[in-house]
Amino acid sequence: MIVILEPNLSSESELYQSVRLYLENLPNVRIREHQEHGIQQILTEFYLIGDTAALNQAEIESLPGVERVVRISEEYRILGRHRDDHRPTSFEYNGVIFSQDNLNIFAGLCAVDTPHHVEQMMQALQQHNLACTRMGAYKPRTNPYSFQGHGKDCLPYVFELAGKYGIKVIAMEITHENHLREIEEALQQTGQPTGVMLQIGTRNTQNFELLKAVGRQRKFPVLLKRGFGITLEESLNAAEYLASEGNTRIIFGLRGMKTNMGDPHRNFVDFTHVPVVKRLTRMPVCIDPSHSVGTRNEDPNGILDIMHATAQGVIAGANMILVDFHPDPATALVDGPQALTLDELGYFIEDVNIARKAYEARVLNCQEFFSKK
Repeated sequence: MIVILEPNLSSESELYQSVRLYLENLPNVRIREHQEHGIQQILTEFYLIGDTAALNQAEIESLPGVERVVRISEEYRILGRHRDDHRPTSFEYNGVIFSQDNLNIFAGLCAVDTPHHVEQMMQALQQHNLACTRMGAYKPRTNPYSFQGHGKDCLPYVFELAGKYGIKVIAMEITHENHLREIEEALQQTGQPTGVMLQIGTRNTQNFELLKAVGRQRKFPVLLKRGFGITLEESLNAAEYLASEGNTRIIFGLRGMKTNMGDPHRNFVDFTHVPVVKRLTRMPVCIDPSHSVGTRNEDPNGILDIMHATAQGVIAGANMILVDFHPDPATALVDGPQALTLDELGYFIEDVNIARKAYEARVLNCQEFFSKK
């Protein structure tokens, strides 16, 4: 059961204290507090865990300071979109809004290689009015002899260049709890010029100790990628691990499934799950066409497979795109064959806009149809 307080109710107020005291005295029930930070207001939610079936919902809803009570009907207690729960969800981080209703493009380097390439990428983003990017400093690799990323050594110049070109959020994968400290130290050292969205990669989707550590920190939002060899339910439960530790600013990433049925692509594209995740949870959904497709192959019309995969995800309602670009893909240290070039960035953005308009037209058509019934 979730008890939702009136918006912006301070924890110092008498109403808040009265509701909390009442809930703490309920028999066989423990409570856990969470806050939902919306664009214009903050909602405090108490999650009641234990023997809640016998609780009187109407009685709790009648308490001064309580807006309403939601009975949990799904497995995902914190992130789930429960019965009669149609609340919009969003969060703002460093001036960028993330929700199930908008779309952000994170174009950038899969792996940071040189300061020059980082600056070229940042400059191109600024020219196209994009405020977000991806930059890989820590790279888990299947082959132990492959390039593992520059790690903390590249963080200062990546963050400084982001600030120079007005980049507000960098999606950056971490593989160890220590990377949190290294990122925080580098941001402090460079004067907090940008923000970081922590990325949990597909290999670490079920690294439960890492999930707990990342969930306990509240400074950075998290992009959790679906595990490439596990079910959607298992991956959504991984997101719930993050939320259960306190961090609910989570974006769920689809990046394809590991199976030869997806050949000749790198992974089997799972972007039809975009609306499924939005129906089951309140998380924004990200697609990663670069790691789904893995090549620069194109159709007879010259449209790249990566563009087709992107359009499929966007037209299904994706809220974020994580896509690889590189100033010189031939020299890229990681995933060069799938990287788009900087002169393709404007073309890519326009193609995304076409797909997004199609999605919005579909939503409008659906609303008009059901309004007549």
